[in-house]
Amino acid sequence: MQQSPHSPQSQSLSASAVDSAVPLSNLQQTYAVIPRERPYTPLLDRVDSPADLKTFSSAELITLVDELRLFVLYSAGQSGGHFGANLGVIELTIALHYLLDTPQDQIVWDVGHQAYAHKVLTGRRDQLGTIRSKTGLTAFPERAESVYDTFGVGHSSTSISAGLGMSLALRYQGRAQTVACIIGDGAMTGGMAFEAMNDAVQQDADLMVILNDNDMSISCSIGGFSRHLAMLWESGYQVDISDAGEPILCQRPDMQAFDRRKRHKEQRDVPQLEDNLFKAIGFTYFGPFDGHNIPELLRVLSLAKQVKGPVLVHIYTTKGKGFAPAELDPVGYHAISSLPLEGSKLLENSKLLENSKLKTAKDSTVANKPSLKYSQVFGQFLCDKAAQDNKLLAITPAMEEGSGMIEFAYEFPERFFDVAIAEQHAVTLAGGMATQGVKPIVAIYSTFLQRGYDQLIHDIALQNLDVMFAIDRAGLVGEDGATHAGVFDFAFLRCVPNMLIAAPKDENECYHLLNTCYEYQGCTAVRYPRGVGTGATITQPAQIYNIGEAVVESVLGQDDAPKKLVLLAFGTMVETAQQAAEVILKSPLFASSCQLQVVNARWVKPLDTNLLETLVEQGITHIATLEEHMIMGGAGSAVNEYLLNESAAFKLHRPAICNIGIPDRFIAHGSQLEQLTDCGLDVDGVVKQLQQLLS
Repeated sequence: MQQSPHSPQSQSLSASAVDSAVPLSNLQQTYAVIPRERPYTPLLDRVDSPADLKTFSSAELITLVDELRLFVLYSAGQSGGHFGANLGVIELTIALHYLLDTPQDQIVWDVGHQAYAHKVLTGRRDQLGTIRSKTGLTAFPERAESVYDTFGVGHSSTSISAGLGMSLALRYQGRAQTVACIIGDGAMTGGMAFEAMNDAVQQDADLMVILNDNDMSISCSIGGFSRHLAMLWESGYQVDISDAGEPILCQRPDMQAFDRRKRHKEQRDVPQLEDNLFKAIGFTYFGPFDGHNIPELLRVLSLAKQVKGPVLVHIYTTKGKGFAPAELDPVGYHAISSLPLEGSKLLENSKLLENSKLKTAKDSTVANKPSLKYSQVFGQFLCDKAAQDNKLLAITPAMEEGSGMIEFAYEFPERFFDVAIAEQHAVTLAGGMATQGVKPIVAIYSTFLQRGYDQLIHDIALQNLDVMFAIDRAGLVGEDGATHAGVFDFAFLRCVPNMLIAAPKDENECYHLLNTCYEYQGCTAVRYPRGVGTGATITQPAQIYNIGEAVVESVLGQDDAPKKLVLLAFGTMVETAQQAAEVILKSPLFASSCQLQVVNARWVKPLDTNLLETLVEQGITHIATLEEHMIMGGAGSAVNEYLLNESAAFKLHRPAICNIGIPDRFIAHGSQLEQLTDCGLDVDGVVKQLQQLLS
């Protein structure tokens, strides 16, 4: 690696900084509760920028690790957010900012959900408690937030490509700066990471990739690559680095007694030493090393960054390190909600889980049950339908828990396919399955379907294959912000021939639209939001709705009113439209002069053009479309296209049209309600826009 001329540590570290004899006992603090009061962190309070770390001794760095981990625990309790991954990279984050001269040297985080400690060390310590709130820090690195955030992230497997681009641009400009990419073993399963590694070797780029191997993504890592990493571990060997930067084969020291990789042992034999994927590709490989031993990290990384060409340093970490419940349940503690205001100063941590032990379909039979999450509705449908139809197969790109598929995976393991973080592969895999007479369902978040768009067009829709997409997290998603918002799917799906797109208004309709699209022979998508629904009870048996048929939910006001407004609402906006209509009719200005019809469109493609034509022929004077999606290209645009290009009645009567949705900008993080209010999609915002239309 080329070295930054700015860094005082660019040549070598002092002996004390890499003294492996420094005791680690103070470092290995483990907590069982999350503090409600800010912990005492005298060393951390001295760090206002990475430059402040340069004066720390090795012993102080070890103490700093413990202070920073405790501070992240405290801050996560205040704000909620990603949890386990952040606790696992405390040592690595300190080591990188100690060794590199940031922001001249470039640190590129993959996904970025593990960058809380990075934010703390780069001048945002006192703001960390605001993370994910509307006026606070973003949940991920963002270039507009800090010069230390070199690349905006949120999706996986991008860091090596971005880092390689930086390295090549720096080389072209004659600038000698280090580029370090941090990628997890889960993100490394994404094909884009391997594309970038292949090109890094081709370009002979100076690039340091740090593989943060914790045998996890959100869930346990799976597949051949995960097994390969486990094989490297099981060999008992380590490729160490000499003072001259040369690989040295040696026995790997013991690191931890508890090791998830042991689950791979029965699936593959212990490997031969030369069985190393990274070395075969052309990277110089070092590892695996203990990612929680900061003196060892400092020694290894200080030498590795001086090696020319593409280098991969393989470290082993524990997701949730230092917090006992998270170490035992890394899936459940992937993210947590904030501590409630009431109660004692220390909370039973079982109450903090946001994502663990998701309620299954069986929970829905309990009396006085809370509203189901839409992912639970999907999970219930999946199990119910699989019990009736043995042709059903289900695919997820590493989102078993989030997509509500835990019970299905347990009851039908031979029909469940978690393909890891590989959205493109997931889509085409479904296409291949469909050619053999089965019915695959791809369960995928809206934001991640963007990554499989070419495959959806070329491999599924073009061949009109019988594949159903269950699209979760559609619309605004709250605190995760713009990187995870599912607000483009109507636009990019409805322009694809052979696609059917359904948008349910509530849990019951979601269940039956899933069934309708499953029974349809062809390419379909059911699009539903994050979180809980309206509380609608799911009726049985499963129904098959008429394709492209909307439902008039209500007619409010007098038939002889001079102004007649149709609210054509899609998905989640049906309830909002109903409430807005009721508010408008209570206004003295419109009570006697307006009639309002609320229509549940139910389908984005095909639209119910028969109903549209009938309504226009009946003399409606105003049409408003409502959707939790971008206005540009969305469902409202589809309505406009029909009325302007095909509707004979519209040419005659010319009602006024208003499209209500998300404006042409990325919506900042905040609560879902705050985001809806920001877009004018809360009830008050919709009322104001409708009043303007009617006036």
